[in-house]
Amino acid sequence: MSDIAPIVIFAYNRPIHIQKTLDALAANPLAGESELFIYSDAPKNKEAIESVQAVRSLIKNVQGFKSVTIIERENNFGLANSIINGVTSIVNNFGKLIVLEDDLVTSPFFLTYINDGLKIYENDERVASIHSYIYPVKKELPDYFFLRGADCLGWATWKRAWDIFNPDSQFLLNEIKKRNLERLFNFNDSYNYTGMLKAQFEGKVSSWAVRWYASAFLADKYTLYPGTSFVNHIGFDGSGTNCEDTGNYDVKFLNVYKPIPLMDVCDSIKARRIVTEYFYSIQKMNFLKRTFRRMKKYIKRKLFKE
Repeated sequence: MSDIAPIVIFAYNRPIHIQKTLDALAANPLAGESELFIYSDAPKNKEAIESVQAVRSLIKNVQGFKSVTIIERENNFGLANSIINGVTSIVNNFGKLIVLEDDLVTSPFFLTYINDGLKIYENDERVASIHSYIYPVKKELPDYFFLRGADCLGWATWKRAWDIFNPDSQFLLNEIKKRNLERLFNFNDSYNYTGMLKAQFEGKVSSWAVRWYASAFLADKYTLYPGTSFVNHIGFDGSGTNCEDTGNYDVKFLNVYKPIPLMDVCDSIKARRIVTEYFYSIQKMNFLKRTFRRMKKYIKRKLFKE
């Protein structure tokens, strides 16, 4: 197995976003040693045809990598199915992989961090994945730490870990409830992940990420996180199919790379507390925003009536 993991990018209909993703990734020193696979999903309606074609035209000219392989879907898979299918195919062939979506801008140290993590913890069965994003929390986190489960913004894994992925959201939710793990799974009820699982099996959402998180969580596996992100999500601008316009998740990169130490694989109590506090702060902020919008509507109705 090569020391440098293949990179897989999942793209749809945002040419401006994926250009930024590719430019930032190509600026990584390890890009020239990395095999790149780009999955281009087919348009789901007539309105998406032009933008999908623009993406496909753009990715045909990608340079700066060891090799570039483009997989153009003939039918629309949707993001969740495209990722599940693509990750399974590549990881079964290479034994490990790095996963990005078309709206993630990486630090110049992204590939170094991810490949280092994959190498250090390759044979540790307790580790499910290496993750490159952490929320813009207010308190200082450890340089690196573990949390139970898995995550979805700029991540990497091995075949041995992806093999535990279970797409059955109803089974996952039932197991979490049966084991009385709801509160821990939901970060002390600060984020409604169980609600996402319920919405998944009811067909209200299509999320591969919550099922990946639940699969690793139930298997008592852990993910390595950085204290400062190596990737920024630029998709929270209202342009994505699953993202609303918000600035809650914007982060800044470090201008230095701190090597990953060999650590005990266990849930970081400090990091879990800080992330939980962050989720609660977002809840409060969203509540205030909703209240303000309702007040504005109420005042407008009153003025109009008068």
